[in-house]
Amino acid sequence: MSSTAETTPDKASHPELKRVMGPGLLLLFIIGDILGTGIYALTGVVAKEVGGAVWVPFLVAFVVALLTAYSYLELVTKYPQAAGAALYTHKAFGIHFLTFIVTFTVMSSGITSASTAARAFAENMLKGFNLGMNEATVTWVAIGFMVLVALINFRGVGESVKANVVLTVIELSGLLLVIVVGVIATMAGRADFSRVTVFETPADKGVFLAVTTATSLAFFAMVGFEDSVNMAEETKDPVKTFPPIMLTGLMITGVIYVLVSITAVALVPPGQLSAEGATPLLLVVQTGAPDLPIGLIFPFISMFAVANSALINMMMASRLLYGMARERVLPPAFGWVHRGRQTPWFSILFTTLLAIGLITFVGQVKNLGGTTALLLLGVFTLTNVAVLVLRKDKVDHEHFRAPIVVPVIAGLCTLYLVGPWTGRAADQYLTAGVLLAIGVGLSFVTFLVNRYVYHRTTRFETPEDDIGYRHGTRN
Repeated sequence: MSSTAETTPDKASHPELKRVMGPGLLLLFIIGDILGTGIYALTGVVAKEVGGAVWVPFLVAFVVALLTAYSYLELVTKYPQAAGAALYTHKAFGIHFLTFIVTFTVMSSGITSASTAARAFAENMLKGFNLGMNEATVTWVAIGFMVLVALINFRGVGESVKANVVLTVIELSGLLLVIVVGVIATMAGRADFSRVTVFETPADKGVFLAVTTATSLAFFAMVGFEDSVNMAEETKDPVKTFPPIMLTGLMITGVIYVLVSITAVALVPPGQLSAEGATPLLLVVQTGAPDLPIGLIFPFISMFAVANSALINMMMASRLLYGMARERVLPPAFGWVHRGRQTPWFSILFTTLLAIGLITFVGQVKNLGGTTALLLLGVFTLTNVAVLVLRKDKVDHEHFRAPIVVPVIAGLCTLYLVGPWTGRAADQYLTAGVLLAIGVGLSFVTFLVNRYVYHRTTRFETPEDDIGYRHGTRN
């Protein structure tokens, strides 16, 4: 039999996950999952909507994320299993198709996020090497990068996690470098902080609509904290560890984002910032420290920073499809595992092809990042409702409990940011709709195969065991 033989894992053969993550490692995981493409690539896009007050949408997005985190904390400490929003939806509503849609939505958000990162990687690489940059070149470089990510993913999660730690340190150092450059420029008298309080909105939008449009994009920079709940079964004492660590991680990233966005407009006028595509922070460091070689190395820091986002999200997406195949709610092919590498090769191939399609046909970072935020805001809305529904479900251990008003406010905010009244581009709804339609189509095929070939029902039986398999930590 060839080394690519297809094997479907036996559920009963899997032992419990080893609890190896203490507070420090969990904090690094959360910070690394949040930091990345959003702040590196979308600062200029946000500035185009609100002008110098670019920090306001990032601050609003941070507050909404923080409120939603309270819902996740109550649920992950109440149900410390590695399944996230899929498990919470399943327990709250018990509607199998809804659980499927939530799961596929989370998977889709991983692919759109990775595609955003691939485009940003390509633009930074071309600028770093002073190569000619046009749409076709950016697309081909982004596709090549996505193939490289797939190969790393295929080699196995051990290599992926090691790379993730290194890339997290690089992306954090890049943002701290921007802040340091801001301090240097301020001391040299090159910063103009009067710009940071000036709203410059498009002619067809007032300040409120401009801020909500920008927030719906800036929210992309805050997503990632929700992934940490899928590490619950590998975290030491998750009930006590998660609340302080998740909130600390969000606070750290929120402060960094506000400082970076203020630095950006203090050094570069918003109009110039918004014209930089996916490389706005490169112009910031070049302007703030023109006599230092920082501008020469920053494109490469940005490349590695957004690469981290792509790697984490493609790992998640492929493992999530694998878990859905184990639950028999997707075709068995998604559960095929490479005998040599012990990785879900078919799911990796499928998610890579979807990402390449998005890079090719959707294109712009703004649309891909906005679609990611749209998909996850929908999931967050359901999670904020689920925590209220599950208040009636009692468990036999102590757990974190959010003030009841917090998930109500969070749910209203996330629901508002999903709607077209925020000024969100119609293309983002179209892209999200196509991705979910693919999921529904696969679900229908699976239903037919289960019913007429295997004579069994199509439903989630143990989402807490399989949908949490998304990080591939057992491979």
